[in-house]
This record gives sequence, structure tokens and C-alpha cells, in this order.
Amino acid sequence: IMERKENWQERMEEHKSECNGNPSVYCGTYAKYNDGSLYGMWIDLTTFDDYEDFIDFCKELHADEHDPELMFQDYEGFPTEWYSESCMDEETFDKIVEYGNLDEDDQEMWDAYIDYCGGDADFSTARDRCMGKWDSEVDFAENLVDECYAESIPQNLRYYFDYEKFARDLFLDGYNFINGYVFYDR
Repeated sequence: IMERKENWQERMEEHKSECNGNPSVYCGTYAKYNDGSLYGMWIDLTTFDDYEDFIDFCKELHADEHDPELMFQDYEGFPTEWYSESCMDEETFDKIVEYGNLDEDDQEMWDAYIDYCGGDADFSTARDRCMGKWDSEVDFAENLVDECYAESIPQNLRYYFDYEKFARDLFLDGYNFINGYVFYDR
């Protein structure tokens, strides 16, 4: 029994969230909540190999109940669209873990893309459609002209080019400016 307790303590330490920005949920149960107890634990989702391990750990945390109905009372470190009080499915769990393993710049881009098209998007599509981060639509248009058309426009005529109107037309036809990121609907 002592060895099992020590093993459980190690598992709790391994999966306990420090609430430092990693995707995490606070796991309690509906029965405890209805009885006035908030007993549970902040759990770091990135510490699990797969969804089944996560669910098994949550049920073991609440082994004092015959069939614990898990309740995720709070979350942090991942987009709101993926949060579910009554538990996320395996696909959403995998997205959250993938999100947690991204660097800060990719997370910021992903957040902008989710703001644009919702929580059902996938990361590879977001990355494919992302044209970079820009201060404004006009900055993006200027860069596009410099990168794609600079050789065909003589230097002395560039002063006459209206970047604001060009940007307006771009963003009416397939380009989208979301939280500083430009996405192109291909």
C-alpha cells in the first residue's frame, strides 16, 4: 500500500500544473461540486502521452467516487474555443497538446487564425494560409509590391503607386488582416 501511495504521489507531481502558461485544466467532479466541494487539481495536459492516459489519471484522482463524472472547472493556456466543462474529446485534446508544444510566435499566429475561422481549424491550414505578421494592411501591400513587382515598376514611378488603395483591394479579395496577421483564402 505504501508503494502504491508513493507511486500515486509521483504521478500527481508529474502531471500537476504550475499554471505557467502550459495548457492546463482544473479537474473536479460534478458530485463533489454539487456537495459544495471544489476538490480537484490543476493538470498540465502536455504531460500525457495520449488522451486515454489523461482520462485515466483524472478518474484515479477521484477514485473515492464509484464512477466519477469529471468536471473541468477552469482552464488556461489554450484557446477558449476548445474549453469544455464536461471534458473535451480526443481530437480536441490532441489539438490542445499540439498547441502547447508550439513556440510563442506560432501560438500567437494560431490564436489569430482561430479568431478568424473558429476552433475547428487545423494548424497546418493556418500555417499554409499565413502570410506573416504586419503592422497594417498597407505595410503588407507595400511588401507585396516590393517582393513581387519591384523589378517591373521603374523606381521613379513607384512614388505614384497608391499603396492604400492597393491594400484595400487586396483585403476585399481573399486577404484577411487578423490581429496583425495576414491570412490568404486560397
